Amino acid sequence: MSSKAAQVFRVAAIAEAFSWAGLLIGMFFKHVVHSAHEGGVPVLGMVHGIVFVTYVVTSLAVFKPLGWKPKTLVFALLSSVPPLFTWWFETWALRTGKLDGPERLTHGGTGLFAREPLSA
Repeated sequence: MSSKAAQVFRVAAIAEAFSWAGLLIGMFFKHVVHSAHEGGVPVLGMVHGIVFVTYVVTSLAVFKPLGWKPKTLVFALLSSVPPLFTWWFETWALRTGKLDGPERLTHGGTGLFAREPLSA
């Protein structure tokens, strides 16, 4: 990764996936197990809502710095709807070089490790 934008996006994507998972677990205990407590759903729901909005804003903010096409942005935003898909999108984006920004070609590839451009 070559930028702070990519790092911030990765954190937001994984946090969104974990908050979704936490909310699903809380809903399981509330509705399936029928525990006497709310299962943390009110708190987990609020946390997930905040992290969800953060993910959407982060996706919109890193769109230009990372050199994404509009199609990639749409996929990033749509991945926030199904549970855990932001993690899948983040993994796909990392693997395909979408988190390296426009300068990835200067560094010769995915840019997972910072290195100097090749000299002729």
